[in-house]
This record gives sequence, C-alpha cells and structure tokens, in this order.
Amino acid sequence: MSVAPAAGLPRTSAGARAARPGGGAIVSATAGVAALIRLHLRRDRIRLGVWIAGLIAVTGASANAVQGVYGDAAERAAYASTMDSSPATIAMSGPPVALETTGGITVFETNAVALVGVALMAVFLTVRYTRGEEETGRTELLRAGVLGPRAPLTAAGLLVAAASILVGAGVAAAFLALGLPTAGAVLFGAEVAVTGMVFTALSLVCAQVLSHARAAAGLGAGFVGAAFAVRAVGDVGGGTLSWFSPIGWVQAAHPFGEDRWWPLALPLLLAVAAAGVAWRLDGIRDVGGSLVAPRLGPASAPRGLASVPAWAFRMQRASIAGWAAGMVLAGAALGSVGSQVADMVRGNEQMEKVFGGAEGIVDQYFAMVALLLGLLAAGFAASTVLRLRGEETSGRAEVLLVAGVSRRRWMGCWLAVTSVAAVGLTACGAVGAAAADALATGDAAQLPRIFGAMFVPFAAVAVIVGLAAALVGCAPRARYATWAVVAWAFIAGWFGDLLGLPGWAVDLSPFSWVAQAPAEPMGWGAWLLTLAVGAALVAAGVEGLRRRDLQAQ
Repeated sequence: MSVAPAAGLPRTSAGARAARPGGGAIVSATAGVAALIRLHLRRDRIRLGVWIAGLIAVTGASANAVQGVYGDAAERAAYASTMDSSPATIAMSGPPVALETTGGITVFETNAVALVGVALMAVFLTVRYTRGEEETGRTELLRAGVLGPRAPLTAAGLLVAAASILVGAGVAAAFLALGLPTAGAVLFGAEVAVTGMVFTALSLVCAQVLSHARAAAGLGAGFVGAAFAVRAVGDVGGGTLSWFSPIGWVQAAHPFGEDRWWPLALPLLLAVAAAGVAWRLDGIRDVGGSLVAPRLGPASAPRGLASVPAWAFRMQRASIAGWAAGMVLAGAALGSVGSQVADMVRGNEQMEKVFGGAEGIVDQYFAMVALLLGLLAAGFAASTVLRLRGEETSGRAEVLLVAGVSRRRWMGCWLAVTSVAAVGLTACGAVGAAAADALATGDAAQLPRIFGAMFVPFAAVAVIVGLAAALVGCAPRARYATWAVVAWAFIAGWFGDLLGLPGWAVDLSPFSWVAQAPAEPMGWGAWLLTLAVGAALVAAGVEGLRRRDLQAQ
C-alpha cells in the first residue's frame, strides 16, 4: 500500500530517488525543506509575527525612551560614573562601554531585553518545530511520504535563524530611525541576530537529547540563563569569565564604542558546530526517540496524586521552580540598585520627570520594581493557564474527564494552583527586592514596607489569570490575545510617561487600576475591585468550558 504525500509537500522527482537494495526508493536527506518551511509559516504566521514584532517593538520603545533623557555631556558623564560603580547594574546590562555617548547608553539600557528575548524566542520556536512536532506525530506522518530524514531539523534551523535575522534587522532599523550612528546600530542589530542563531543551534541539540518538548525547552532556557549568569559574573569580576559565554561574546563587540565585528565570529562558529552535532545526532536516533531515554515511572502512584489538585501541581511544579528562582534573582538585582537611584537621577531634570520629581525618587523606583515583578508573575500566569488548551487538544484532558472528574473541577483546580503559585512567585520577588535593599543600605527599617508593596500588583495578575481562563473557556481561538494585554501592560507601565501615552490608553492595562505602591497610598477599594474582575473572568471561563465541546487537534 502506498502512502500519499502530505498536503502541501511536493512529490519526489525521479532525480531525487535512489534504488534501495531491497527495492523501493529513498529521498534526499533534505527533500521537502522548502515546503515544510511554508507549512510552518502558514501554521505559525501569527506566533512568529508576534515574536518578531514584539521584540522589535519592546527594544525600539526602550531605545526611544532613553533618547533625550541624557541630553548633554554632563548628564552622560554622571550616568557613566554611576554605572561604572554599580556591580548590580553591570550584571544586569553588561559591560559599561561608550556610556559617554547616547548610543552607548541606549545599548546599555536595551541589550538585556533584546539579547535574552531573541535567545528565548530561538529556544521555544526551535523546540516547537523539532521535538514538539515529533510528540504530536506530525513528523512521522510527513516522513511516511516524501520528506527527507533531515528535513525537519533543517527547516526548523533555517526558519528560526531567519526569524532571528529579522529581529536583528528590525532592531537596527529602529536605532537608525532614532538618529543613532549607522555603524553602531548595524553592529547591535548583528549582535541580536547572531544571539538568536547560536541559541537556535544549541536548541537543535537539546531536541535530540531529550524526549519531551517541555524538557528540551527547559534545557534550552537553562542554557540561556547560564550564559547570562556567566556573563554577569564575568563582567562584574573583570571580564575574563565573560569569554566563556555566548552572550559575553556578542556583547564584546562594543557597538558605538570600538565597533568590533570579530567577536561575532565566536558565536557563529559555535552555532555551526552545534548544528553539526545536531545533524549527526538526528541521524542516529529513531523518530520520537532521544539520546536520553525517558525514565520509567513507579509501578504504583503515591496516594497524594489521587486528586485533581495534586495532578495540577505535578504538571506545573517544574515551571514554578524555574520561575521562582528567576523571580528571586530579578528581585535581588533590582532591589540592590535602589540605594543608588537617588544619586543617579539627582540633577537630571528628565530623569526626575520620569520618577515624579526629586522627592520620593526611591519610592518611585520601587513602584516600578513592583510593576516589573508583577509583569513577570503575569507572564507565568498567562503561559500556565494557556497550557490548559494544550491539555485539551492533546486528548489528555479527555482521559481525566471520562474518569469522573468534572470540567469545573479540572479547570478550577488548575487555575487555583496557578493562582497560589503566582502569589508564591510574587513573594519570591518581594523577598529578593526587600532583602537586597536592606543589605545594600544597611537599614532593615524599610524592609516590611517594600515587601508589602511588591504584592499590590497581584490584583492585576489575577485579571490576567481570569482573561486567559475566559479565552480558553469561551473563545479558545483568541486565547493568544492574553499576550497582547500583557505586552501592552508592559509598554503602558514602563514607557507610558516617556511616550506621552494618553490616560485612556494607559488605563487599558489592569496594572494601572491599582495604586503604584509604595509611591502612592494603598487604595483598597480599587484593589479589591480589580481582584473581583479577575474572579469574574475566571468564573466565566470555567462556565464557558462547561458549556462547549472539547476540541482535539
């Protein structure tokens, strides 16, 4: 019985066929790559567009916010002096190079977001197009037709590398549009593109090593975190250790300073080597197999797993642990800078405008820290709630529901675990920020006030949880609109004043509905009302799931 080629894939030409000893024919190793790329583009045109446009927009908005803040040489010199003596800021942003120029300051303020963002994009998309496709069975189905054995790997690598190059080109164009020097703008765009390419290749290896997409993505994200941490320690300690990190390599290009292109050759060589390793590993394993065999579970499950809440926690625990570590580190890094904020902005009229005047600058800063930590918690909540849709389309939800679990209990327990985890993550960030400030200042008197302020944005996080739940339950096709709300909350909260956004536009963000503590007095009425909106959206999502049919893909 012959198998028809999958829709959208070309039939194999006679020239691409070769006789097998036992009869039949084989196809070239990369046959169907172009068609497979078109298939990925058709299926993920929105996802890819959001990643690319979002990274360009966030980096461009950050760069735009810096322009004009340090308008004269004296302000730039004061900024450079402050940053040179701030280990925490160097750890977050990279080596303080060319800070006497507007371009250098712009890179210093934006490169962490741009480089880490494009690296994570590369990890998640690469794993999705390789190990993720194998998990769903689509790769095996396509391989039964005319798809070459290396086509999935090659298509994923080429597509994600191209997406990284587009992000780099967009960032360079944004810098040029702001009037920054061409050489530095193009070099920084190349930094971003090369970062995405090297982590694309490393993610291809991760997809060969581990058998599950979630684990492979976690390993790839771990590489990103390790590279960032090694670079951070190296930059604080003199720079030697930074040469052991791909992120350290690209940042050694020093755009708007020395404008060195040669450091970019190091990550490109690593990318080529990693891609070669992935190509080799892909040829020695079966479709669906991996170098590390999945560990068999116990013959009998513990009694603690015989409940829906325990199942929900079990499914989320790895993600919770990773996010918790990140929140502690982010809170500590941001909190350690609080004592230096007043010195950074004193005498700079533009910066004092950003922080609401010379009075209460430290409180304004920690209000922004609370917002950022709240946005991180919202990102965790959105990604975790949207996983419910994956449980549904994969058929795993149906297995639980036919075993006597009601839809309300299935979704409600998942959302309850997510909400409790979001509170715990907020606490992790709050502990990091408050403790770091107390250690930096030697004064623990402000610790309770700062710790409490970090929890104020949780009501807005509850709205994000509710929105994601409502979309999954009532309009699953529109579920990714949740990320648009999170992105807008970041833009409105972080850049609203600098971009001159109108009040109604800022108020579209749920984070604007609560007080900006500790800079503003706590408004319990607005906080409770925001929390109630989140609860109402959750109820709507649960009821919507109860009324509609389950959908499998």
